[in-house]
Amino acid sequence: MIITRAKLNGIVNPIGFDFKKIIASWNVEDTDAKTIKNGVLEVAEDIAFTNIIYKKESAEINQTGEVIDIKLTPRTRYFWRVTITGDNGDSATSDVQYFETGKMDEPWTGKWIAAEDSSFHPLFSKKLDLAKNVKDARLYVSCLGVFEAYIDDKKVGNEILTPYINDYETGMQIITFDVAEQLRQDSVISIQVAKGWYMSNFGLEGGYNYGDRMEAIAELHVTYEDGASEVIGTDSSWDVSASDVIESGIYYGEDLDRTAGIVPKGKAVEVPAERNLLDRYSIPVVVKEVLQPKEIITTPAGETVIDFGQNHAGVMEFDADFPAGTVITVDCGEILQQGNFYNENYRSARSRFVYTSDGRKETVHPRFTFFGYRYLRIQGWVGELTLDKVRSNVIYSDMERTGYISTSNDKINRLYENCIWGQKSNFLDMPTDCPQRDERLGWTGDAQVFSQTASYNMDTRAFYKKFLRDLGYDAKRHGGAVASYIPSAAGEDLANTGSIWGDVGTFVPNVLFNTFGSVEDVEEHYEMMKNWVEYMHRNDVEHGDKGFFVLPFQFGDWLGLDGITEQSFKGGTNDDYLAAVYYYRSTVITCEMAIRLGKNEDAKEYAKLAEKIKKAILDEFFTPTGRLACDTQAAYIVALAFDIYVDREKLIEQFVDRLNRDCFQIKCGFVGAPLLCTTLAKCGRADLAYHFLFNEGFPSWLHCVNLGATTIWERWNSVFEDGTISKEGMNSLNHYSYGTVVQFMYEYIGGIKPAEPGFKVANIAPMPSMRFRYFNSAITTVAGKYVSNWKIVEDGMLTVEVEVPFNGVAKVTLPRFSKEQLNCKGCVASDISEEGCITLGAGHYEITYMPAQDYRSIYSPQTRLAELEGDAEVMELLKEKLPVAYGIIISHDKEMANHTLAELPYLFFLGGTPETVLPVTEKIFALKRW
Repeated sequence: MIITRAKLNGIVNPIGFDFKKIIASWNVEDTDAKTIKNGVLEVAEDIAFTNIIYKKESAEINQTGEVIDIKLTPRTRYFWRVTITGDNGDSATSDVQYFETGKMDEPWTGKWIAAEDSSFHPLFSKKLDLAKNVKDARLYVSCLGVFEAYIDDKKVGNEILTPYINDYETGMQIITFDVAEQLRQDSVISIQVAKGWYMSNFGLEGGYNYGDRMEAIAELHVTYEDGASEVIGTDSSWDVSASDVIESGIYYGEDLDRTAGIVPKGKAVEVPAERNLLDRYSIPVVVKEVLQPKEIITTPAGETVIDFGQNHAGVMEFDADFPAGTVITVDCGEILQQGNFYNENYRSARSRFVYTSDGRKETVHPRFTFFGYRYLRIQGWVGELTLDKVRSNVIYSDMERTGYISTSNDKINRLYENCIWGQKSNFLDMPTDCPQRDERLGWTGDAQVFSQTASYNMDTRAFYKKFLRDLGYDAKRHGGAVASYIPSAAGEDLANTGSIWGDVGTFVPNVLFNTFGSVEDVEEHYEMMKNWVEYMHRNDVEHGDKGFFVLPFQFGDWLGLDGITEQSFKGGTNDDYLAAVYYYRSTVITCEMAIRLGKNEDAKEYAKLAEKIKKAILDEFFTPTGRLACDTQAAYIVALAFDIYVDREKLIEQFVDRLNRDCFQIKCGFVGAPLLCTTLAKCGRADLAYHFLFNEGFPSWLHCVNLGATTIWERWNSVFEDGTISKEGMNSLNHYSYGTVVQFMYEYIGGIKPAEPGFKVANIAPMPSMRFRYFNSAITTVAGKYVSNWKIVEDGMLTVEVEVPFNGVAKVTLPRFSKEQLNCKGCVASDISEEGCITLGAGHYEITYMPAQDYRSIYSPQTRLAELEGDAEVMELLKEKLPVAYGIIISHDKEMANHTLAELPYLFFLGGTPETVLPVTEKIFALKRW
């Protein structure tokens, strides 16, 4: 037995964080034990655990989130460990973990400092003269802008773009560094500051600044070997120099001029505090991986372009060894056009790194910005440029990868990787819309729709808590209205809010609870959830208290294809309908959270409000017999996803009819498409969900893959079939929102879903299809790793492989179960019900059987003519026996090819009859494919 993934608030050994709650979690692996017999959680003030200040011993100890109730003091390191004993006597104790508080509410002795002349990027420095040997040391730093700290010219820590994105009205985060190993008695401490999000042009409509001067504040706390201590803070005794970073900005990029040198500018000046200081709550942003270039291209225009083969977010790095005065200019792009470099879709974002050499040999990269790119145009290179001289540092928040999918289909594997790369590219301290153009904002609609997928892919527990805290700070200033994006410069009277986007304030806390299972995690965000519902309710009352949330502008089904034109910004679904549906859903979520938190009066109030809203929706948009009047894909999807209907079966029938009249093509946008496949599967139409997943025509996920996508695109038509990028003003090739199709893969194809919050119990109910030979899925949850793999072999036998973690439970439903040729490993065949249900404890299981309905029989009465084109045997049969049907298929008549094999015998106007058609369709139904 070993104890793994020990985390505190979702972070490994956090230092300097704001601990509103202290929640420990861990996994147990490598044991034959099934369940826990006993657990001991201990917290001590020393690593030897001689002074234990907290201890809990129980068979009910909660590995998904055990709250540690102790009083914390500033700048203190605490140590913790957990010992688990299994039901077979197997036992293990974790490695000693720690967490360390920041300054908390302790007063600062350090002062905010700046350069008297604010025209340059400042480098603040202080030479130390420590009289004694150092035992321990911490450096606490914040700034207005972004910073890197150095001791004796060596960077402190490995984090990038600290102190990250802040709610600038509330305050700036303090970053804590353990510098005991780096510090010498005569060291020089330096803090280099650049503009970052705070001061560079950033945001919509030309950008805006949160301030006009780069500043820094720091304290070095030194503990000597004799027990004495000293604090050295920033003040007017610090030197300031103009750094050789001449210009920087999030959109701008960076200009690094080594010939400019570091120019002394005298002493720093102390300035009044403009922002409060907060212990950090951002997890680190670091280099997570390094990409090597795939190819050096000389374009038709004669330019040198490097292709990394993968769109991503990061910073380029190269080995510089040039004559003094050499200027290297590096530009970023996502796609080539006619073989040439292109980045017009970045709009006003310059996205350039300019390096001027002073002759030194060094490895260089930008330090105060980031870019989104696949291609780099390099100008000014002296000498031979080879692949080994350039690389790309991929940067994003330090989240553990938890979800994995691999299949027998290369295109689906590529789609899955596109989703993963979209998340990597846009989870840089906050969930952004895109990493490349003049936006890169925390758009809340994107974050809302993708949150569950993201939380299967990676451990988002701490990442989303930071995002939600910033959202809450902003919403509190706007009467509870949750912003459409953050950071937001909206004034007191302009909330910049809307349905679906603002509902991130309830949806994401709900995802965190369901995924990680700790109501204490979510309690901090309940005020925001409640205030968002109250904001919508006040609006409702102002409009007659009729159960609707009405605003002058709503984003609606953004980028839906059923709008006035396919290029319209939003689709054709009624805005008031969508707003009411999400008003209802947010109220239901908040009601459920109130119950969990014991807020019974709130729960009663919101249950009543939700009932009123639902009645209003049914009265306004549904006929008494259950027909939905809003006849769009998105309208049906949200009603079925959130259980709003008079007659569910009628609504499903109406939804399928709408899809049929749309020739089973995606027409919905940001609202409908993320929920399309999961909703179809929920309604028992996984066959249609598979159709949309595997469709390769426009619009579809695989259409983008076939056009060379390596990330998820913002638009279905971001790139045309000839490789030309759409010239729409808003066109990113790295937007994660439509990557939510991966949620369908985890939850339905693999079949892994939480049956209880935090996956203490999981449902595993895979839905195989002959479109795959095999499908492997795994999610390392807060309760441990669940695996669901299946494969279909040539003779039609199905094998389902399941793995359940220690102390976990899986309620397994075997698809198309029969006891024919049944073989079980790890479980007893007699424990499986006739319906294929079995409850499994911890362990590894393999169950093989001949399905009750052969998966190799891929054709059915619901098969549409268009789906037959790729089958040569079927096409030859139709050509001979039903040439009219054959002609429809090869002519790509979208409307006629939408007819099913069940309809074909009765399409008399095509010249067929049941007598002539049915024998042919029966032959088709009898075919097996593998």
